[in-house]
Amino acid sequence: MSASSSSSSKKSQWKEELLGFAFLAPSLLIFICFLFYPMIRSVYLSMTLTDPRGRVAAFVGLDNYIDLFSSGQFYSNLKVTLLFILFTVPTTIVWSLVLAALTHNKLKGMKLFQFVFSLPIVISVGTGSIIWLLLFHPTAGMLNYFIGFVGISPISWLADPSWALISISMMTVWMNMGFVYIILLSGLQGVPEELYESAKIDGSGPVRTFIQIVLPLLSPTIFFVLIVSVITAFQAFGQVNILTKGGPINSTNVVVYSIYQDAFINFRFGIGSAQALVLFVIILLLTVFQFKVLEKKVHYQ
Repeated sequence: MSASSSSSSKKSQWKEELLGFAFLAPSLLIFICFLFYPMIRSVYLSMTLTDPRGRVAAFVGLDNYIDLFSSGQFYSNLKVTLLFILFTVPTTIVWSLVLAALTHNKLKGMKLFQFVFSLPIVISVGTGSIIWLLLFHPTAGMLNYFIGFVGISPISWLADPSWALISISMMTVWMNMGFVYIILLSGLQGVPEELYESAKIDGSGPVRTFIQIVLPLLSPTIFFVLIVSVITAFQAFGQVNILTKGGPINSTNVVVYSIYQDAFINFRFGIGSAQALVLFVIILLLTVFQFKVLEKKVHYQ
């Protein structure tokens, strides 16, 4: 190869790389403005103290982190968050999977059920919280009205510390059901019909077919839903803010709501940023754990 053709090839490659960076520039700019800069700013704020107006007053290094980990309140909030995840994520996935399994066939009228079960995806957190706030009303709410028919005394859904987190979890399961249902239904519709026919010929019943054949094929979809649901549950805020505001007695005070209180109510941006970064690390480690451990159970086709 001559020197001139080698130089021409390098110039062509350089132009292609430059063109690629030009196409990426808008996305990189958005990431820098709305992701990288806020994260760097949060790291800086987490090492500072702020005045009542939220302005940086002093640089304190790792003192905010030391105060955070020596405070029992943070561990209490983390415990509430983990309980919330335990109440919502498995329930949402199992319930949505059951509904998807019952409605993925092509029987007449199934489209209507699919539409109804998918409907929560179009409802905002604020609207859904207001709807459930009315359902949870201790005297006029429909939930206490219906449980009265079976002889159960009215429940203080949002005022009783033993019921408040469960109540918010019920609302969250309903709210997240639409997205999870659609994803799982799409996964079920991707299972070849020949597998059902072969299993039927071999004498396998519907339940056995679903457990031994369909679930392994659906495991990548379930794994994806699990990852997204756990991250979403860690970030739950709207329903807590509208329904209970972290009460009663901090029984629903999840970590994200605690960050909101410290940063935007008390203007303690330093400790709020420290909590946000610790939460980021927890979510990151848990996600890595899920990929390293749980993904081994996933059967890719």
